[in-house]
Amino acid sequence: MKNRNVGFLIIGIAILIIFIIFLFNQGLIKIVSTACTHGPTCPMYGTINTQTYLSLAIAGLVLVIGLFLVFSKENEKIVIKQIKPLANTSPKKFSKKSLNGLNTEEKRIMNLLLENKGNIFQSDIIEKTNLNKVKITRILDSLESQGLIERKRRGMANIVLLK
Repeated sequence: MKNRNVGFLIIGIAILIIFIIFLFNQGLIKIVSTACTHGPTCPMYGTINTQTYLSLAIAGLVLVIGLFLVFSKENEKIVIKQIKPLANTSPKKFSKKSLNGLNTEEKRIMNLLLENKGNIFQSDIIEKTNLNKVKITRILDSLESQGLIERKRRGMANIVLLK
């Protein structure tokens, strides 16, 4: 059952308990007034009040729990989505025609991407080609504008992916 429905059920039970407490309280007062001849000074009158207040406190606690359940939010469902690691993805097939329009440095980088299953960090390209960062960035910009690669930010580094 949902928390809200359980809360309404508990509130109904608490109201029923309060009604029964007042019913028994009236019955006890009648019994004590007929059984005891001392009147209001009888110690039984004091116990009636103590029992009534204690019972009402317990019923009030049950009522508060019911109200809490009615007005509390439902638990949200957590959805966990699994993502395939990039190393397991295979690059798309490139034809030699698509590499023909590229200059030698661009071909070198594309071949490096193909050797590394279609993904490599930009810093690894810099290390393996011995070209400076600016030159690599400009070459990657050119390849990205041609729609051959895609760069994604991963923390402080870029990963280069074949499209």
